[in-house]
Amino acid sequence: MTATHDLGTSPPRVDRALATSDLLRSAFRRHAAGVSVITAQGDRPVGFTATSLTSVAAEPPLISFGVGTGSSSWPVIAGTGYVGVHVLGEHQQELAATFARSGADRFAPPTVWRPGPHGVPVLDGVPAWLVCRVVARIPAGDHRIVVAEVVAGDPDGAGRPLVHHHGRFTGLRD
Repeated sequence: MTATHDLGTSPPRVDRALATSDLLRSAFRRHAAGVSVITAQGDRPVGFTATSLTSVAAEPPLISFGVGTGSSSWPVIAGTGYVGVHVLGEHQQELAATFARSGADRFAPPTVWRPGPHGVPVLDGVPAWLVCRVVARIPAGDHRIVVAEVVAGDPDGAGRPLVHHHGRFTGLRD
């Protein structure tokens, strides 16, 4: 397949003044993404809000997500064998904000959680949660892409999905 250009129109403008990282951020503000919280257990429970959760394969059942190597959760994620993956509902905007906030005590009330399979912190009230065995951590700039195999979970919680769009958490509109 070859690209074509209508000679009657101008090519797309590329603003070289924008740093490419700013360009990426600006473009992805327009990309709606599902919101999840990733948890793990080390000396203490850790967790963070992620919009990079992806289903990778059905056989074996694999997911992936990105995590910054400068985040407070990374040292535990770097060494753990299991992670929790929580799909958030539109009623959980404050929970998403808590897990996205630097320096917050993410597991203090009002967060409700319990130890799940393999000791992974499992959040209550989410539409779906999974416990996954980490199978790879792939370097990607200042992040790592974590690939993990689903080993347990519950997909039967209530609620419509929470999404992140244009810098804020929101629900879907019909």
